[in-house]
Amino acid sequence: MSRLAGRTALVTGAATGIGRATALLLARNGARVVLFGLGGADLDETAAEAGGQAVHGDVTKIADIARAIDDCGSRLDIVVNAAGLIVPDQPVNVSDEVWARTLDVNLTGTMRVCRAALPLLSERGGAIVNIASVAAFNASPDSASYAASKAAVVAYTRSLAYAHGSDGIRANAVAPGWVRTPMSAYEMRLLAEQNGTTAEAEFQSVERRIALGRMAAPAEIAACCLFLVSDDASFVTGAVLVADGGGRSPTQNRAV
Repeated sequence: MSRLAGRTALVTGAATGIGRATALLLARNGARVVLFGLGGADLDETAAEAGGQAVHGDVTKIADIARAIDDCGSRLDIVVNAAGLIVPDQPVNVSDEVWARTLDVNLTGTMRVCRAALPLLSERGGAIVNIASVAAFNASPDSASYAASKAAVVAYTRSLAYAHGSDGIRANAVAPGWVRTPMSAYEMRLLAEQNGTTAEAEFQSVERRIALGRMAAPAEIAACCLFLVSDDASFVTGAVLVADGGGRSPTQNRAV
């Protein structure tokens, strides 16, 4: 397919999960993809599969971001910020270190990548998608720093959209619910230790609270990103696309 033929895309957090799926989907749709992240061999493997270029680096490091932008060359059309982390915490016990690190990666990293990309994007217009989360709107007691960071990503994305619409830049956010990724697997392992169950049992417990009865696959969130960066979304900016399978609905658990 060639929906994105001739365009260059930068995807952060591209080694695994949503970032990986998005990089591969953009490549399959004709984009030249620069994959940026800390994934080591996983990042290299994804870049090889996408026929793109891997840039090993940290979104909290300005010099690393500059290298990624340089590797995009003279043209940049698409930025997808998928790098992120979560450390379960509560308002009463969140540490300064966890709070600072979570916001530094999820929020400030997103801002720094966008800030560095804006000069190139402004040359011919383009699209930015920042990965937020439904936690921005429906935070759990155990997601104090994570939810705060993702709510701020939504606010930042809207500011970006209105500041740079006249430059032909569209900026939107995707707010996924539960997705089967290494991050969610980590959370399920923690819950299993806490509850004396198994990770798979915790996955199933969560899925019973989702209207569609399952978690998303990373490719399904990548498809949302593809829509927002494509010409099909040419009049969409400052929006938040919630993709949670109905997980925010206040419904009772499904029957087992």
